[in-house]
Formats: sequence, structure tokens, C-alpha cells
Amino acid sequence: SNPLLKQMEEGAPVDVFASADQETMDKAAAKKLVDTATRKDFALNDLVMVVPSDSKLNLNGAKDLTKPEVKRIAVGNPDSVPAGRYTKAALTAAGLWETLQPKYVFGASVRQALDYVGRGEVDAGFVYRTDARQGGDKMKVAAVMDGHKPVLYPIAVATTGSNRDGGAKFVDFVLSPEGQAVLAKYGFSKPQK
Repeated sequence: SNPLLKQMEEGAPVDVFASADQETMDKAAAKKLVDTATRKDFALNDLVMVVPSDSKLNLNGAKDLTKPEVKRIAVGNPDSVPAGRYTKAALTAAGLWETLQPKYVFGASVRQALDYVGRGEVDAGFVYRTDARQGGDKMKVAAVMDGHKPVLYPIAVATTGSNRDGGAKFVDFVLSPEGQAVLAKYGFSKPQK
């Protein structure tokens, strides 16, 4: 989300902006890069802890990450990666963020964290449920995390593009039953009203 926001700030001609977190959309709104009247939440996701499929460490929750045999944990950088911010909030709520600090391998994206787990370069990682599904049989979900704000994805018509009508139609499609069915196919839930 942050690299996309940066591209918009630099003048990329964007008709619609969808973000993986509210904070990045808030930044876009503050910089007048989106029409705030068109902003809607379009998808809900879960933050999950994943482990390599062949892991023998028996990790079933965040508390298990304190085991001495757990050496490396993939986390999106909380300064720039929405999944990293959700992870930091969840681990802080569990009283583990500082304790686990020496074990973190920070990724530049949630996909990078996913790749670390998929290649077995870390003992565990934090990604969205939809990303874990993309990891296929290389990993398994060990726990669904809580202690953070809901992972709600906002969408809005951008002000940097040249096709506002097309952007509005796309937002309408994403919010329609047909658009929501496409999102559900990839593991997203519909946001509660």
C-alpha cells in the first residue's frame, strides 16, 4: 500500500486506490489524493501466524514463539508494511513485541515475509490469511491473531487519474455482490456494516 501511495504522490495517473489498511488510506485522504466521499471498506482479512509445512516445532500460538528453538520470525516492517503494523499491535497486546525483537526478520512487504516462510528461512511468520492461501502446501496456519484493529481494506476514487467515472464504476463493481464473490473466492470476507 505504501509504495502505491508514494507513486500517487509522485503523479501516477491512478483512477482508484485500494489500501491494505486504514492508515495508508488516511494518508491518501490527508494529501487529497482520493475523493473521501467515495471511500468505502470493501474487504476484511485475518492476520495469521504461519509456519513451514514441515516444521517440527509445534507452534500453535504467539506465546510459542518465545521457545528457545524459535530463532527467526518473519514480520513486515511496521514502519512501512500494513501487515507489520497489525503484527506489532497483536504482539504488543500479547505482551510479546519487545521480548521477540531479537528474532525478527523484517520484510519490505507481506509477500516477502510469506516467501521467507515458504522457503523455510524462518520458523514462523505473520501474513494475511489470503497470502497464506497463496503459499499453498509450503506452509500451514498455526494461529489466527487477535489484539489488533480489524484488517479492513478501504477503496476510493483517486483524484490523480483522468477517468473518475470509470473509477467510480469500478468501486461500485467491487462493492457489488459479483465483486464480493470474486473477493470471497480468494479468501476475503465481506466487511460488516
